[in-house]
Amino acid sequence: MLQIGDTAPTFSLPDADMEDFDLAAERGKHHVVLYFYPRDNTPGCTLQAADFSDHEEEFARHGCIVVGVSPDDCLTHAEFRDQHGLSIRLLSDVETEVCRLYDVWQPKEVDGVKKMGVARTTFVIDKEGIIRHALHDVSPRGHVAGVFELVRKLETDKWKSSRTAS
Repeated sequence: MLQIGDTAPTFSLPDADMEDFDLAAERGKHHVVLYFYPRDNTPGCTLQAADFSDHEEEFARHGCIVVGVSPDDCLTHAEFRDQHGLSIRLLSDVETEVCRLYDVWQPKEVDGVKKMGVARTTFVIDKEGIIRHALHDVSPRGHVAGVFELVRKLETDKWKSSRTAS
């Protein structure tokens, strides 16, 4: 299981427009909020994606981009994005390779039936590609505000450490 302080595993996945997102390309440029969610168009996933989209500019002001990952395909992501006016990038991990890499593809039990699925999880990755926060079993309501505070603190902590090093 990935730990705080680990280097975030790099990957490349297509988004809703079938354009590749490469995590390694963000190194040195942006902090990344990488959140994994079970499925498009479910109430919790819609709430979470809409909330991240509503606050995307605030994240950007702190040098951060937000990307969501689920096993849904690109077409489903595009329909989900368009139906709900989402602005964040939604990445398609149909083969669940990245979900497994981040250890969020886990056994679940729904209505007495056991099956594999995505555990709602959010990683905050700094500009150097280091995992600074890992939030597991996330509840969508109020989650984005908490993640934003963590990102804001990354910038504040970086500024403080650069001031003390001078």
